[in-house]
Amino acid sequence: MDHAPTGQDPRTTLDRQALRELLATQRDRIGVYARDRPVLRRATTDGPSTASPAPDPVPGPVQEVLDALPTAALLVAPVVDADGRIADFLYLTQNARAVAYSRTHVPVASVPRWSGPVRLFDRFPVLEDTGLPRMLADAHHERAPQGPEIVEWFIPRPEGPPARLSNDVVVAPCGDHLLVTWEPGHRVRMAFAAQKLVRTCWAEWNVADGTVAPSLGFGHVLGLAPGVPTPADFLALADLAAPECLPELYRLLYDVFFHKRRSECALRLRGGYERVIRVVAEPVRPRGGPVWAVRAVLVDITDETRRRDLAQAVGEEARRQRARAETLGEVADSLRQAVLPRSPGGLAPSGIDTAVVYRPDSTGSGVGGDWYKARRLPGGRLLLALGDARGHGLEAVTLMAKFRYALAGLAYTDAPVEQLTHWLNDMACDDGIESTATAVIARYHPERGVLRWTCAGHPLSVLLRDGRATLLPAPPGGPGLTLGVLPDQPYAAAETPLAEGDIVLLYSDGLIERRDADPDADSERLLDVAGAPLRSGPAPRDHVGLQAYADALVAALDGPHRSDDVTLLALRRTSA
Repeated sequence: MDHAPTGQDPRTTLDRQALRELLATQRDRIGVYARDRPVLRRATTDGPSTASPAPDPVPGPVQEVLDALPTAALLVAPVVDADGRIADFLYLTQNARAVAYSRTHVPVASVPRWSGPVRLFDRFPVLEDTGLPRMLADAHHERAPQGPEIVEWFIPRPEGPPARLSNDVVVAPCGDHLLVTWEPGHRVRMAFAAQKLVRTCWAEWNVADGTVAPSLGFGHVLGLAPGVPTPADFLALADLAAPECLPELYRLLYDVFFHKRRSECALRLRGGYERVIRVVAEPVRPRGGPVWAVRAVLVDITDETRRRDLAQAVGEEARRQRARAETLGEVADSLRQAVLPRSPGGLAPSGIDTAVVYRPDSTGSGVGGDWYKARRLPGGRLLLALGDARGHGLEAVTLMAKFRYALAGLAYTDAPVEQLTHWLNDMACDDGIESTATAVIARYHPERGVLRWTCAGHPLSVLLRDGRATLLPAPPGGPGLTLGVLPDQPYAAAETPLAEGDIVLLYSDGLIERRDADPDADSERLLDVAGAPLRSGPAPRDHVGLQAYADALVAALDGPHRSDDVTLLALRRTSA
C-alpha cells in the first residue's frame, strides 16, 4: 500500500502514481513468467515424489555431525547408471540450520512436508535450471569442492507471487555423498565497517514480493535512525527522496525493467542533513525471463556534491570577477589614454625636447597609477612631473587623474615647486589613507637653464652628461614623504643646471624594481644600462634619436620579472 506523505503537491502525487504503476506492471510480468515456466507447474502439481531405490538411512552420528555445522547443509547422493553417468541426485537429509532456513525463507505450503529421501529436483524443480546441477556433477567427478557460487531460484506460493531465493552455495564431496552448504546474504563483519568508511552499501529489491535484502551498512549510508526499517520497495525509497528526484528514479527503473540495462541516478534525501546518494542499479533476471529483482549499489556523494557545487559557485564568482576586472581594466585603460597625452609636445620653444615610453603591468594586474605632466606655463616656464599613484585598475587611474589635474591647476599660481608639492600632499591627506602617491615635481626655467625639482618618496632622476649616467643628488634634507601619508609636511627643492645636450630621465619604480632585489643594485643596473649607449656612441641629437634611446632603455630593463607598469619621461636640453 502506498502511504504518501500529506501535503504533497500535485506533481509529486503524479510522480508517485507513475512509480506505483511501473512497479505493478513489472510484478504482473513476473507473474506471467512464473506461470509459464514448465518447472514451476511441475512443482505445483499434486502427487507423491518418486524416489530411486531406497537408500540406506543416514546414520545417527552422521546426522549429529551435520547438525553441528554452523551453516545450512543438505546431504545429497548421486545416482549413477550402469555406464557410470549421473542419472539423478537424491536429497537424503538436511541439518537443523537448513530446517530453520526453510522456515524463514520458504513460503508455507509451497514445498511438500519432508518424509524422507527424495529426488532433489522433484522437491525443488526450479533448482534444475540453475548452476547447482553442474556444481554437483563437477564435485562428484573431480572429487573437489565447488564454489562458493551464487545460486538464484524461486519457489512458488499457493497464492501470490513466487518467492525468490539467492545464496552463496558450496558443494563438497563427502565419501560417496555430496555435501551442499549455503549462506544467505552478506556475512562478513568487515563488510559493514568498509561500507561505513567508504559510505557505500548495496541491496537487492525483489520486485515480485516487495522484499529487500540490504547490506549491513544500508541504514547508515541512507542516514536512517536506529530502528527505522530499510525501505522495503522503491516506493518506500521514493518517500525518502526529495520530490524533484522522483522523475530520475522513474527513469532508472524504466531502464532496468524494460531496457534491461545498468542505469544510475542521484537522489537527494530529505531531512535535516540533506544527503545526496548515487544509485547504480542493474537488472537481475532468469535466462529469458523478465527482470525479477534490482541489484543496486548506493554511494553517499554528499561531500563530493557539496565540493562540486562550491567549486562551481567559486568558478562562477571568479568568472564574474574576471569579467568585471576586464571591464574595469578596459575602462581604466581608456581613461588613462584619454587623460595622458601620447606625446607631450609644445615644449621646444622653451628649449626642451621630450620622449615618453609607457608599458603596462606584465602580470595582468591591470592598468597602474603611473602619470606624468609636461606642459608650457604662461611666461615660458615648463611644468615637468612624473608620479605613481597607489594600486591598479580604475581606482589607480582615477587617483592618478586627480593628482595630475590638481597639479596642472596649482601650477598656474606660479608658486614654487616645493609649495606645489606641499599642496598636493595636503589634498591627498584630506582624501583619506587610500590616496597616496610618489612623485617628482619640477619646473624648468629656460631663462636660467635650471631644472628646479622636489621628490616625494619617488626614485631619484638620472642625469646623462658627457657620456656618463648619474643619479641627481636629493634635495636638501633628502627626499620628502610620499604624498598622502602625513599632512602639513615641508618639501625642499633642488636645482639642477642643464647644459645643451644634457638628458634627464624621470621614471616610475616599475622600470628598476625587481622582487627580492636590493634597491641599490637596481639603481646601479639602471645607471649602467642608461650610460651604455653614450659610452659606445654619440648622445641623441634630435627628437627621433631621443625617442629611440628611451624605447631601447625600457626594452633593455624590461622582462617577465616586472610586476608593475613602467613610465619613462626623457628630457633633453636643446638650446642655451
